Amino acid sequence: MSTTLGSLRRLVMAPSLKEVTFGSRGFPGASSEYAPKLEAIPQSVVCGFEWGIDSRDQWEVVRRLGFVEPELRGFAYEGATMAFTIRDVMGRGTRTRDLLRGPGAEHLFVAYIGIGFAMNHLPRPVWRKVMPDLSGSPYHPTMSWLAVDGYGFDLAYFHTRKWVDEQRVPAPYPWQGRPDYFPRAIDQGIGRALWFIHGAQSAEVAAAVARFDPARHADLWSGVGLAATFAGGGTADELATLPAAAGEHRAELALGSVFAVKARIHAGFVPAHSSTAVGTFAEITPEAASEIADATAVAPDAEGEVPPYEVWRSRIRAHFSAARKNLLA
Repeated sequence: MSTTLGSLRRLVMAPSLKEVTFGSRGFPGASSEYAPKLEAIPQSVVCGFEWGIDSRDQWEVVRRLGFVEPELRGFAYEGATMAFTIRDVMGRGTRTRDLLRGPGAEHLFVAYIGIGFAMNHLPRPVWRKVMPDLSGSPYHPTMSWLAVDGYGFDLAYFHTRKWVDEQRVPAPYPWQGRPDYFPRAIDQGIGRALWFIHGAQSAEVAAAVARFDPARHADLWSGVGLAATFAGGGTADELATLPAAAGEHRAELALGSVFAVKARIHAGFVPAHSSTAVGTFAEITPEAASEIADATAVAPDAEGEVPPYEVWRSRIRAHFSAARKNLLA
């Protein structure tokens, strides 16, 4: 059941479904044959956001989310998490914590991204309040860097000229005390956005990555691999052109694909396109990808010069770099 205040918040903050279509955004991928499928993803996020920003209680939101088809349900949870985060930060409550400790736990990976979407609508001084207490989760706070990834995606999707065309770099922020890593996590989100902006057209996506400073390519390719695997788009033959295009960063492409499959398995549903992508980028099955992710995981409280999240990523990347060297030996 909605409230008057909730309805006002929805009217002020929620974009229309049409506003997030590729044509409305002016994306070069608007004419892609994959655009209709990909557009359903941000539209699912909008629906989840509207339910989360407008409803009285968690039960109603979760009930609505349950009607979303499994392939898109995680994206709707992104939107609901975004809404709950904004409501918790700007008012009072533990909506986000209760959702992610409860019925949203299986969608934790993408829920972090929803928190990142909320960050783009909140002033930086309150960002310290966006992350709920998720103590006990095996992926917290390691994977909370996906919130920064989500923030980067949101910047690129809704402010494409500034963050993609002009290739601006956001000011650092001490996420988990590591302002130096913040821009890298941003680029991982921008890489994901490039997959959408160019309508999953592999050649155009590769060309878009190439236009960035080479120092940013590795993280951008990781984002491309994650988006192509989690969201879908492109035939097996089209996807097969990306490892060669990634060149020295093909292990990053596989890394993003592994994380995407791990998120899908954690949510209990692996669509066919995810199996195809991880088989193409990493030459393994979804089950093997999940095993690699588990075998390389890092303790959340691990100390070192880089965040545990990046240590985990580097271990997965090293796995594929070593595998390729052995293949070429």
